[in-house]
Amino acid sequence: MAGKPVRPVNAIDQTRRMLSLVTYLKERPGARVEDVARAFGITEDELVSDLDILPMCGTSFRGGDLLDIDTDGDRIWWHNPDDVAEPLRLAADEATALLVAARAVSTLPGLRESDRQALLRANAKLEAAAGEAAGASARLSVTFESEGGVFADVDRAISERRRLWIRYYSPARDELSEREIDPIRLVSVGHTYVEAWCRRSEARRTFRLDRVAEIKILDEPSAPPEIELRDLSEALVQPAAEDPEVVVEVGPGGRWVAEYYPHDSADELPDGGLRITLRTPDPTSLRRLALRLGRDGRIVSPSDLADSARRAASEALEAYDGPQGVVDAVQGVDERQEQGL
Repeated sequence: MAGKPVRPVNAIDQTRRMLSLVTYLKERPGARVEDVARAFGITEDELVSDLDILPMCGTSFRGGDLLDIDTDGDRIWWHNPDDVAEPLRLAADEATALLVAARAVSTLPGLRESDRQALLRANAKLEAAAGEAAGASARLSVTFESEGGVFADVDRAISERRRLWIRYYSPARDELSEREIDPIRLVSVGHTYVEAWCRRSEARRTFRLDRVAEIKILDEPSAPPEIELRDLSEALVQPAAEDPEVVVEVGPGGRWVAEYYPHDSADELPDGGLRITLRTPDPTSLRRLALRLGRDGRIVSPSDLADSARRAASEALEAYDGPQGVVDAVQGVDERQEQGL
């Protein structure tokens, strides 16, 4: 019987399930919806949601290359399984990109030897299949950020379940801080991060590896509390309900803030701007946002964050204009705050 999903949707689990679903349906034409849902341990509503996505998948958007799968509510029909079952062949640029990336990853310090050997074996097979493209890829190389040693220590600490001590640079505060963290996992989203339980803040935090100035593996065991791993495919920073609330008002030129920052609400203002309410575990990290907005926005609350942004603007202007320039600038900032600019 159909029912609503009883667990949150996880993009990674759903992707794995749909890959298996394709094979399952190819071998069982006209399969019943209830039987397929039972086989995959999901509700019929979840299965139908997967079936709504599958027709948008395929080798390209040319006619006949997408999965032609539909259901009448009782059975599932796949109308073109043979059309999309042809073995895929890599183009020269695709083969080159894969080979260069595989070689680069195989040189990473901290990579487990079993994983390195598996990668090298896969790379050898790819080179044999790529032919001339393999020669072209040999002339290319990739240099990673200077975080290899940190990566190795974090990876080792995760494997051995040991705590880490780090000196970490925070751009928002422009300072180095010392922390003890219990590493949970490594995450790559543009840069490489370690998600960990921070003993100083007693909360989950994410640290960018190239901002770790110093690192030590401690003898203490790593013992993060039991927490649910988040799906980071949409955003690395995901505010929690208990995080402090910040209210920012922006003019028309600052509306982009609502597109780039996760927020609770964004209410229209008469001048075409927005009053944005958001949450962040570290409100001081938004000080740079306030400076970047300039006349296009202001921090409404908390008041101490607004004062901090004003002081930061004064210090920055002092370096350019001297003492008198600061006096004029601060007066201008105060006037804009009073006017709501």
